Amino acid sequence: MEQLPSFKRHRRLRSSDAMRAIVRENHLRTEDFIYPMFVIEGNNIKNEVPSMPGVFQVSLDLLKDEVKEVHQLGIKSVIFFGVPSEKDEVGSGAYVEDGMIQQATRLVKKEFPDMLVVADTCLCEYTSHGHCGVIHNHDVDNDESLTLLAKTAVSQAEAGADIIAPSNMMDGFVAVIRQALDRAGYQHVPIMSYAVKYASAFYGPFRDAADSTPQFGDRKTYQMDPANRVEALREAESDVQEGADFLIVKPAMSYLDIVRDVKNNFNLPVVAYNVSGEYSMVKAASLNGWINEKELVLEKLTAMKRAGADLIITYFAKDVAKWLSE
Repeated sequence: MEQLPSFKRHRRLRSSDAMRAIVRENHLRTEDFIYPMFVIEGNNIKNEVPSMPGVFQVSLDLLKDEVKEVHQLGIKSVIFFGVPSEKDEVGSGAYVEDGMIQQATRLVKKEFPDMLVVADTCLCEYTSHGHCGVIHNHDVDNDESLTLLAKTAVSQAEAGADIIAPSNMMDGFVAVIRQALDRAGYQHVPIMSYAVKYASAFYGPFRDAADSTPQFGDRKTYQMDPANRVEALREAESDVQEGADFLIVKPAMSYLDIVRDVKNNFNLPVVAYNVSGEYSMVKAASLNGWINEKELVLEKLTAMKRAGADLIITYFAKDVAKWLSE
C-alpha cells in the first residue's frame, strides 16, 4: 500500500461503546429536567391535549397520582400552568389564594416535599383577552401589569412555590417581582426568569393546552423578534442586574446559538425551554413511523446541554427518564 501522509487518528476514541462513553463531553440526567404540567379546574378530568400526544390537562383531584409518577421516575422539578374555568380582563385568577397554581403547589409540597415546584408567573392563562398583562387601547400596559405580576408571584410564594418563573416579558418584571418577594419575606425564593423569550410560531400547541391564545393581535410588542441575537444579551443583562437567579431561553431547538451566547456571557444557570411545537413535531413524525423517537429526542436534548443549558424544561422528561433508566 502506498505510504500515506501523516494525519490525526480521531477514530481511535470512537472504537466501541465503552470508549465513546469515557470521552463523552455532555450527559443527560433526570435531575436536569423540569416537567411542565397543566392543572385544570374541575374534578376527575384528564384531557389529552390533541396537538400534544401524551400531555394532559389534569384536575387537582388526579394531580397526586400524576406527580407521583414523575417523582418515582427521579424527576426532581415540575413547573405548573393553570387552566381556570373563568377569566377576566385583569387575570385575577392568577393571584387569588385558591388559584390553580396555588392549590397545585400546596398539594405537591404536602405530598412530595422534596419535589421542587416552579410556578409560572404570568396572566395570559387567566385573562379573557389572552394577553400577558392589562390592556389599554389595544396594547399591554407595561407598568400596570407589573403590579399584578408582583402580586401573583407573592401569592405563589405564599403557597409554597420553590421557584418563581415570570414569563410575561414586561420590561422591569424581575426588579418588581424581586422587590415584592423581598418585602413579603420571601428573600430566599429564587427567580427563574424567562429572560430571552421570542415571539415564536413554536408555541401553538401550548396555547391549546393552556387555553391562552390571544383574542386579538399577537405578542410581538413584548416578546422578541426571532431575527435578533444581540437584543437577547440586552434582555438577559437587564434581568441579571435586576436580580434573576436563572435565565431561560425560549424556544430552545432553533435558538441554540442564543443558549450558548447567554451561557458565555452570564454566570448564572441557563435553562432551555424545549417548547410545545418542538415536542409535537417529533411526536407527529414518530406516530407516522418517520423517525426513531428515542434516538432523536436524546440527540436534541443533548444538543441543548452541549449548547450550554444547565437545565431543560421539556414535555419529554418522563420518556427520557424511562430511557435513561434502561
